[in-house]
Amino acid sequence: MLLVHAHPDDESITTGATMAYYAAAGVHVTLLTCTLGEQGEILVDALRGLAAAQADQLGGWRIAELAAAMRELGVHDHRFLGGAGRFRDSGMLGTAANEHPRAFWRAATDAQVFDTAVAELVTVLRDVRPQVVVTYDDNGDYGHPDHVMAHRVTTEAVRRAAAPAGAGEPWQVRKFYWTATPVSVLQAGFDAVRAADVGFAAVPAAELGFGVPDEVVTTVLDADEFRPAKRAALGAHATQIAVRGDFFALSNGVGRRISGIEHFRLVAGSLGAQRDSDDHEQDLFAGVEDASSAATP
Repeated sequence: MLLVHAHPDDESITTGATMAYYAAAGVHVTLLTCTLGEQGEILVDALRGLAAAQADQLGGWRIAELAAAMRELGVHDHRFLGGAGRFRDSGMLGTAANEHPRAFWRAATDAQVFDTAVAELVTVLRDVRPQVVVTYDDNGDYGHPDHVMAHRVTTEAVRRAAAPAGAGEPWQVRKFYWTATPVSVLQAGFDAVRAADVGFAAVPAAELGFGVPDEVVTTVLDADEFRPAKRAALGAHATQIAVRGDFFALSNGVGRRISGIEHFRLVAGSLGAQRDSDDHEQDLFAGVEDASSAATP
């Protein structure tokens, strides 16, 4: 399994329980992170001097945070696209960070940067040879430029990896997923935040501009036994995430429930035959032994 995420901490937020579940089952789980998250806001007062506008050393600190999170999830293969620091956190859309010479978002307008990023990911695909690939949807989950670019680069890399040209042996991914947290699940989490009164904000999910309609979800993985591991991984990203009991919040202070049940949308390949009462498959690897399920995004 290969998961492609934009910044350190993204993996734990949306797929932490999934990664721990499959790693514990003996699956080779590879995390590929596209940037070091250099533009992140810092929650730890003593470390605020690491910020991009000051020492600009946050990326290096977040490498260590990510390593600690991976230990909590039992994942031993975690890499950075093109190597640590090759692509830089682009910040939010419309900010000066978008124009940094190494900004990942530059791939949106510079074909050479895009091709370089895709080629680096193709190399990983042909090295790891994953049956399952997971990344964001075309909105990048919530619109962050680096998430959108992770989606675009991964989609193209999955396509090119199956072609005979280029470095390494061609590899056809069997199932290609997008993360897909339903709005209803987000709202239930916000309601729980409000009821728990842990000091995090609770707002209507519709106001946040992310989450997907329930009907687009194809796959629900119940990995709740790994919720403690996910909580610990979230806590490892201390510069970015505050954890209080069963809830966490980023720098905006909006609380979310820590869940071991994670949601996905299959966009290439075939769904497994066994479904739950809501017609959701319950295993991302269901049916991968069938060669006809090869993903063609």
